[in-house]
Amino acid sequence: MRGKSLFPDLTHRRREPEWMDAADADPDELKRSLRFIRRINALFGYTRQTISHLEQFSRRWRSQERITIVDFATGSADVPHAILRWASRRGFDVRIVGLDLHPATASIALATKTNPLLSIVCASAMAAPFAAGSFDYALTSMFLHHLDEDDAVRVLREMNRVARRGIIASDLLRDRRAYGWISLFTLAAGPMVRHDARVSVAQAFAQDEVLDLRDRADIGFAQFHCHFGHRFALAGER
Repeated sequence: MRGKSLFPDLTHRRREPEWMDAADADPDELKRSLRFIRRINALFGYTRQTISHLEQFSRRWRSQERITIVDFATGSADVPHAILRWASRRGFDVRIVGLDLHPATASIALATKTNPLLSIVCASAMAAPFAAGSFDYALTSMFLHHLDEDDAVRVLREMNRVARRGIIASDLLRDRRAYGWISLFTLAAGPMVRHDARVSVAQAFAQDEVLDLRDRADIGFAQFHCHFGHRFALAGER
């Protein structure tokens, strides 16, 4: 019964595969899961938190400058779409590549792509098919908690490698209250959403673990920021 408690002991990460990551994930359940993530990101301002860091960076952008961004593990590409809407309102020339390894997820992102300034690439975030310094910025959201510590460091290093100017890596913070809240919030959701939501919180990183990942990835310029809803961002420019 311990694993089903609304407030389990989360002193340490509790690793478990998320169903949406499976190669044979049910397509309908996967779509529902991605739709849930989009709704949560919008409802609680998580996407806006990423954009708030870009707002800070944009103070140093030159007039008429083209800004290129790569979004690691883009999912259904809701974050890139939101960034492009923000950039359009602000008059910024932004182009984004969304990268995702899961073929079905990349196909969903491609099928729902509504902006020609966004491209979707199916490839691994741990071996991004881009030359060093190919983009101004590298982003990732809600991805690191899917990984073990070594792979999370590899992703952060890859982001640092392909980004000339800076990175933003945001995700959940492991927290018992967040686990209880998400368990209640997803009671009426589909089985994949209910399972993956709890697993996501249980295997998220704590603040000291995030800082250790940052140091191991040699991205000390990225500052740790706490955000509403038990979220964090590592964000910074060189």
